[in-house]
Amino acid sequence: MVSPYDIEDVFPTDAATVRLPRQQAGSTARNLAVTLLADYTLRTRAWLPSAAIVALLEEAGIGSAAARTAISRLFRNQVLESSRNGRYSSYRMTTAAAADLSAGGAWIAGFGTRPEPWDGYWTLVSFSFPQDERGGRRALRTQLRWLGFAPLYDALWISPDAPNPTVKQRLAATTLGTMTMFHARQVELAAPGMRDPIEAWDVANIASRYHTFIRRWQPLLPEIRTGTVLGAAAVRARTEVMDAYRQFPVIDPELPIELLPAHWPRAEAREIFVAVYDGLAAPAEEHVRALVARFDDAPRREIRAHSTAELAGSFVPS
Repeated sequence: MVSPYDIEDVFPTDAATVRLPRQQAGSTARNLAVTLLADYTLRTRAWLPSAAIVALLEEAGIGSAAARTAISRLFRNQVLESSRNGRYSSYRMTTAAAADLSAGGAWIAGFGTRPEPWDGYWTLVSFSFPQDERGGRRALRTQLRWLGFAPLYDALWISPDAPNPTVKQRLAATTLGTMTMFHARQVELAAPGMRDPIEAWDVANIASRYHTFIRRWQPLLPEIRTGTVLGAAAVRARTEVMDAYRQFPVIDPELPIELLPAHWPRAEAREIFVAVYDGLAAPAEEHVRALVARFDDAPRREIRAHSTAELAGSFVPS
């Protein structure tokens, strides 16, 4: 199991001009800035004063110097665009970054909702690269992992899903080496060396991560229901729960429940994520609007906290 994961695995981008920050072990200033902006301005691409973005990051535990550096780097990487009014700068997401984040957000919010039973077929991708093409090999493996594949063997990756248009399009863009795709059932052999395809994923490790997530966030639910999580605490919790939950579609690409241990915790983790993320939307939005108003007198109705249902609907950013 590869760790840590890249934010590109969750919010992929084909555009070489848009470079979203890497998801480190723990949230970086740039990663937090992207998450905060996406949580409250993704639909409208609202302009925020740079001082307001810095203040939001400071509330999340990021120093002002690190916050300003993060904003500058996101601007250089064309994740953000800027406008200036005298001495004061404002930033918003670029169209390309917002589109990538919207697609990735829809994938995360829809994770765990697939109702249909598994048909028993695996999709297999086998590939070969010249020895000197290590970079191309690594790029393909990263792409395959984002697409829901895992390595059954070094150059044989599998997925429980049928090859969809996204998979075909992204793999067809690979120009190095050779590759073959199959869609087939497993034939079981009474042999000591037989490997079950589900073993391509570290099922025990994935379950452990789910249980860690559940233990962390379940105790907060009573406070959310009674409306006692407010202000900066609501924003911080909402940001953290998104950062924590978005790893799951990568490490557990909705593996067939028929192949997993009893009481698989995916559904419980999703319920808790939705309860926290949606339950804190109103107080978090109110706090972000109030904070931004400290730096700009203009009405901030375009600052809106979306729900998981809205995010799953993959709205088109304006």
